[in-house]
Amino acid sequence: MTPLVTANMVRFALPKGRMQNDVLRLLREAGIGMSATARNYRPSISLDGFELKVLKPRAIVEMLDVGARDCGFAGADWVVEAGADLVELLDTGLNPVRLIAAAPESLLVDGELPARPLVIASEYTELTRRWIERQGLDATLLKSYGATEVLPPEDADCVVDNTATGSTLKANNLTIIDELMTSSTRLYASRKAMENPQKRVRIDRLTLLVRAVLEARTRVMVEVNVSSDCLDAVVEALPCMREPTVSALRSDSGFAVKAAVPRADLTRVIPAVRRSGGTDIVVTTPELIVP
Repeated sequence: MTPLVTANMVRFALPKGRMQNDVLRLLREAGIGMSATARNYRPSISLDGFELKVLKPRAIVEMLDVGARDCGFAGADWVVEAGADLVELLDTGLNPVRLIAAAPESLLVDGELPARPLVIASEYTELTRRWIERQGLDATLLKSYGATEVLPPEDADCVVDNTATGSTLKANNLTIIDELMTSSTRLYASRKAMENPQKRVRIDRLTLLVRAVLEARTRVMVEVNVSSDCLDAVVEALPCMREPTVSALRSDSGFAVKAAVPRADLTRVIPAVRRSGGTDIVVTTPELIVP
């Protein structure tokens, strides 16, 4: 059943395709339930005041730009390509890609494109036009519709495309010659929606929950017991968001110290805490962290 959409309900867009699983996991970790299935383009969502629709990322960008949707997840590359005037709420860091120009090694002269008329293929027509102009190339733009990397050398001299690992480029004997931008999955809102006080409150609530999940993914909770004599040394060894939580142990035998530590620092922090006199170290994973 299609949900009843009221005037101040937030029209939320979920990306279809390779972005979807990562975004669904992100939302579910934020405590937001959905009934999404492969064939359901209007799944229900447990977030009060939201109506959800599944769309292709490029369509999300265009619909946000004209105000047909209020907020949604999309790639930064398509926002720049469309020249869309959107409010970026947060960068999830998911699905990171580089937008690059690449050509067959055999075509290049000293690592650069030859000074002759060229055919450059891309789905990113506006970004590619601007790149051609910046490079001062004598080039014809060929719009592609997916699988751009297979076009050289027979149907194009060069491609502008996105890549995550570069493996597809290597498989097609293409060499990267320039990087136009980097991109990732981001949460955007339309400017019109952010001017509506009721919608803005709801969108801000969604942003807070998603940001809390992303923050939690970067940290672990470290709990450690320490004697009074070693307290300062242990606190010094524990990086934290602001100040660690320090509680007295029973019978005044010492203290329990707790801090949210960057996950990347854990292999350094645990030995340092132990050397400083910490004992009974427990590491747990938080689900949400709201600074």
